[in-house]
Amino acid sequence: MALAYTPLDDITKIHAELKAGFQTGKTKSLAYRKYQLLQLGYLIKDNAKRFEEALAQDLGRHAFESYFLEVNASLSEILECYKSVDAWAKPDKPAFNVNFVFMKPTTYKVPKGVVLVISPFNYPMWLIATPLAGAIAAGNAVVIKPSESCPATAALWTELLPKYLDSSLISIVNGAIPETTRLLELPWGHVLYTGSGRVGRIVARAAANTLTPVSLELGGKSPVFIDPDCDFKFAAKRLLWGKFTNAGQTCVAPDYVFVTKGSQDAFIEALKLTYESFYPETTGPSPKPPQNVTKMVNAQAFTRVNGLLQNSKGTVVCGGQTDEVQRFIAPTIVRDVKLDDSLMSEEIFGPLLPIVPVDNLDEAIAYVNAHDHPLALYVFTQNEVFKKKVFENTLSGSAVANETIIIPGVPGLPFGGIGASGSGYHTGKYGFDMFTHFRASMDTPGWIDKILGFRFPPYTDQSVATLRSRMPIKLPARPAGPPTGATSTTQRKWFLLAFALAIVGALTRMKNLQLKN
Repeated sequence: MALAYTPLDDITKIHAELKAGFQTGKTKSLAYRKYQLLQLGYLIKDNAKRFEEALAQDLGRHAFESYFLEVNASLSEILECYKSVDAWAKPDKPAFNVNFVFMKPTTYKVPKGVVLVISPFNYPMWLIATPLAGAIAAGNAVVIKPSESCPATAALWTELLPKYLDSSLISIVNGAIPETTRLLELPWGHVLYTGSGRVGRIVARAAANTLTPVSLELGGKSPVFIDPDCDFKFAAKRLLWGKFTNAGQTCVAPDYVFVTKGSQDAFIEALKLTYESFYPETTGPSPKPPQNVTKMVNAQAFTRVNGLLQNSKGTVVCGGQTDEVQRFIAPTIVRDVKLDDSLMSEEIFGPLLPIVPVDNLDEAIAYVNAHDHPLALYVFTQNEVFKKKVFENTLSGSAVANETIIIPGVPGLPFGGIGASGSGYHTGKYGFDMFTHFRASMDTPGWIDKILGFRFPPYTDQSVATLRSRMPIKLPARPAGPPTGATSTTQRKWFLLAFALAIVGALTRMKNLQLKN
């Protein structure tokens, strides 16, 4: 369907109208914020079926995936904000300090103003609803810029937002590069951009011109480490689900898999069995390509991902079928992928799973550390030592054992990248904090000068002496040298020996008392 783009001349007007709406002060009321959050919740609940239909039109996605990953996840996020905003918005008092306690030091949580959310195509409902809930909870006015690659979903948001939410505080701008460029020329309280690293750099540079703070959620090549001693069937099921959900168009989707050369064959067999259980239509006397799978979002995405597949020197063991007209790429597993393969050249963001055999875990860790920090990193193992080695010797936005892709939806956890995979955090309280200015405040009584009057000129030897006596800073004892593993190990040994002796002594005394009785 065709999406009506917002006229460029209207964008500045929308910004000004929302700024005026924010300056009325109505968002200072927590009750009003909660009202708006409930309205957002009912916007989704009342129109869940319509969102599922729009997502099917844009992405060819099955209703189950849309409800599970977007409708349900959005409602959960909104409900968390609704229930928690009273606690989140309370002023904070710092730890007690005798020198400043009477100055009433306080941190107030105040909204940043008019904020901008630039949403991607891959989750065009959840990645609007989630940051919108955080921004509303924090008391901001919000402009939403949905992805033009999902016109049906964007049109539905455009229709529903003014019906459910305060149009003087929440608005939407539709368009592509010209409209986004115009938006980024304006000053904002905060900008959240979710998408590619290439565009993320453009957003960051544009925001720098107005000194607008920016959060970037970008993605990257998220690796998977397979312990050769783990349960391959267990790993295969969670891995393929996380990879092929939404046709791999998930920022935290597993991008490639490290296995040892000696375990690749056995792991491939487990993947094949899982693949056949997920897509039974691919087996039997008349096999068909996998059904009920999400399509590539547009022709450009199809061409890019299909090119990665066609140029790969690996061996396809499952899938491989494509249909350019339908933008269809079958969930595909490719084995014997080398580190210089086309599938390793960029983030895949599609339903292709390269299996990369390596000599050992150290080789895999070294490869990950030689490249950009990923948004997510996955390990399948029941061995705590294996997991610890991977987690402690790599850096990523998140580190997950024995699961895939669901971490952004776990309440209480931050969602964000590091380095090239992004900056800043959102979801839940982290979304509230992202759109909040933490305003430090003090209210100092006049009589305090009887105690702190020495701070005023003229400076004398007496004022220096008073400063040192009333505001002393005492450091711990000077260390004898840097700590060593041997030192801490020795200390643990002595502690354990002393503990054991204490236990033996206690048992001996108990035995003696029993003998006396």
